[in-house]
Amino acid sequence: MVQGVLNESTFVKLYKGNIIPLNACLPGLTWVLHDYLITIEDEIRYVWPAKKTTGRLLFFWIRYYGIFLLFFDVIQIHVFSIPGITSDTLCVAMDSIIRIVGALSLWAIEIVMQMRIYALYKCSRRVALINAVLFLASIGVFLWILSFNALRRREVIAEAIHYPLPGCPSVHSGIEWLQWIPATVFESILFFWALYKTLSSTVTRWRGGQRISLYHLILRDNISYFFGITCLLIFNNLMVVGVTKIPWFSYSPFHAAMEIMTSRMIINLYKIAKDPIMPVPSSTEKTYVDSQFGGGPVFLHTEDSGTLELVDTQFYR
Repeated sequence: MVQGVLNESTFVKLYKGNIIPLNACLPGLTWVLHDYLITIEDEIRYVWPAKKTTGRLLFFWIRYYGIFLLFFDVIQIHVFSIPGITSDTLCVAMDSIIRIVGALSLWAIEIVMQMRIYALYKCSRRVALINAVLFLASIGVFLWILSFNALRRREVIAEAIHYPLPGCPSVHSGIEWLQWIPATVFESILFFWALYKTLSSTVTRWRGGQRISLYHLILRDNISYFFGITCLLIFNNLMVVGVTKIPWFSYSPFHAAMEIMTSRMIINLYKIAKDPIMPVPSSTEKTYVDSQFGGGPVFLHTEDSGTLELVDTQFYR
């Protein structure tokens, strides 16, 4: 009798855990498609005419691979919900595949974020090297945790696969809660790089009695972007840990938010590069607003005209 109650309780818990991702993946796809439709005009106007550069390639990868990823999430979750489709082997394999295809998008976004930091620190090679080493380390730890969990995943899934669930059992085991910790730590470091630059720039401007410039607006946008990505990863970790009351929503909303935030940030940079003259305070200081991958644009504060002149836009045009 007790065993029957335990089995029923376990089944109800697992069933709820599978139903939530089944329904949550569709809003994620709808969200990313809606954002695509309302931003495609800006993409065509500002991004398509630009030169074929690494930055442009990264934008298209993040943009369209992100959309593909949302379709993949929805199709995979709904196909696996068909009775008789899933098995121990298939669920174990798909568990690793889902994380890898999601990580490919995240890694591309992290490369863009590193380039933003590189630009904010006036193309500092030391900063770029530190971030590159930490980035590679986070990937290595991610892959090690993934392989460690995959070797022990079959036994956990086998215990729940016999239940009539809509899809693979939504269970977390081993050190799976550590899976996205390396990426979260790395994102936090990038966030603090941007935060430090923003605070130091704000203090300097406040002491000098200067009004806000385009450079400071870009810094502010960066801090919002970095903070948003970091919060998404923290929220994702809370879902995986399973000790909070936050249910597992699947990766779909997470993938959608990452793609939308990054695509909009890059489109905004192209908009800035498209307008060569912007009003700013008088200064003779050269300010490297964005030189991703060493390409530009480089903005020059001119004392005579009090404008921000775009002197190098080879990265964006």
